[in-house]
Amino acid sequence: MEAIVDAHDAFLFDLDGVIYRGDQVVLGAPEAVARLREMGKGIAFVTNNSGRTPDAVAMKLTGLGVPAEPSDVETSALVTAALLASRGVSEAFVIGERGILQALRDEGIAIMDGDPHHAEAVVVGWDRQADYAKLRIASLLVERGAAFVATNDDASYPAPDGNWPGAGALLAAIETTTGRHAEVVGKPHPPIMLAALERAGGGRPLVIGDRLETDIAGAVGLAWDSMLVLTGIASADDLAASALAPTWVAEDLSGLFAARSS
Repeated sequence: MEAIVDAHDAFLFDLDGVIYRGDQVVLGAPEAVARLREMGKGIAFVTNNSGRTPDAVAMKLTGLGVPAEPSDVETSALVTAALLASRGVSEAFVIGERGILQALRDEGIAIMDGDPHHAEAVVVGWDRQADYAKLRIASLLVERGAAFVATNDDASYPAPDGNWPGAGALLAAIETTTGRHAEVVGKPHPPIMLAALERAGGGRPLVIGDRLETDIAGAVGLAWDSMLVLTGIASADDLAASALAPTWVAEDLSGLFAARSS
């Protein structure tokens, strides 16, 4: 019987909860990725975290025994910067960390400092240094007509000591203030999913994740196959209570090599 892996060409991996948990690699993840590479499958590592650069992500993966190059990594920051550049945006006011700042600069988009009166675009990502002043300036710029784009809208960031406010929490403050809704790039929205498939070489995709509301929802929205692994956030109980249905559910990444049951 054909295995799940045989029915797909491109494997789009979420990171935290799938490949690693914090600073610990998920058991069996290095072996699963290595086996896919040996089979000649396309791979992309996909993250909504706009604070990290592809170099930093690849370095972490390699250090955990999953060899990776920056070119294997798709981030919400990269896709956001490419989207704005394609629209001719030359400058932006940014709430965000190194990943989005570097991605914008690499696309030739200047980062606005201080308290500007107008901006072409306001970009919101994860920012542990965000304060009231930044939220105030961003809100005023959006009210004055700036394009409004978010790298992702994750409400929380899973930290070792619990959940921290995510990019979506910062975004909510500006949306509530202005009454405008941002264009969101990261999972589960199509821009990052489509960019990740291209990065993996195209073909028949399989999205592998541990979150129903991002990874699985993104795949469902594009009518792509998905695999929920139970090594991270979502549990079997969460799945039973959800209207979102992954194509397959597996205890871990070894499920990629199991026979297809649907």
